[in-house]
Amino acid sequence: MTRITAPDGASIVLHTTGTGPDIVVVHGGGVTIDEYRRLAARLAERFTVHLYNRRGRADAAPRREPYTVEQEIDDLGAVLAHTGARRAVGHSYGAFVVLRAALRLPLDQVVVYDLPLCISGHGIPMAFLDPAEEAVRAGHLARAMAIVGAGVNPQDPASRLPLGVQTAICRLFLRTPIGRKMGALLQMTLRESRQIQAHEGPAEQYAGITAEVLLACGAKAAPWYAEVNELLADVLPRARTLQVPRCAHNGIAVAPPRLVDPIAEFLATPTASERADSV
Repeated sequence: MTRITAPDGASIVLHTTGTGPDIVVVHGGGVTIDEYRRLAARLAERFTVHLYNRRGRADAAPRREPYTVEQEIDDLGAVLAHTGARRAVGHSYGAFVVLRAALRLPLDQVVVYDLPLCISGHGIPMAFLDPAEEAVRAGHLARAMAIVGAGVNPQDPASRLPLGVQTAICRLFLRTPIGRKMGALLQMTLRESRQIQAHEGPAEQYAGITAEVLLACGAKAAPWYAEVNELLADVLPRARTLQVPRCAHNGIAVAPPRLVDPIAEFLATPTASERADSV
């Protein structure tokens, strides 16, 4: 572990493994870097992989208030500056952070998996936010988790069950280690979802990204991830899409070869600046 300093003076704990070109992994909402250990181990065969817990989790500093995604970008910028990395991988809300960061940080290659965006009426619907936040305020954590689950995973057969049944399932889930973690972080996850909502707009707002971008999603994840990727691919100058067979939203944490291998091949390809330096 290495401690580095964020622009506001807070400490960021960096967890590093592997050898080779440097990449930074930015985790999603409701989890910590623990869920990405398998991905890191498999990428570490070819890369130096840097992970850090985003603020408010595990060994990370508390969030500044009021919270905005810019705080996440500042922290990622500090990690990039310390490591010299110009490649980043983001999952879910971490993918949102990485894509927003690519608008202003020196990134050459970006991988986003199941990117949650609101693009002019397309992408992840946010109708679940108000009722989920109301349930949290009322102290009904299992109900809030059920509302979120049904809202963001409509392709899951469980999402078509009555809300009471889904709530009972979530009550059992909250007894598991990962359930307790996600429950404890739920309010933070909802605030992150508000940031996604606040940045709704046309895909063209990302047209200024010059990094090479791999827009990846799981074939078993919600259908709007593929929709968002296609919309972005039309405007990003150096992007391509990848839909990973038999992978759900947590596929990047499961890290099967069918997902890790194309990501590793993408990241191993010399960037335009690296090719220019070798001439």
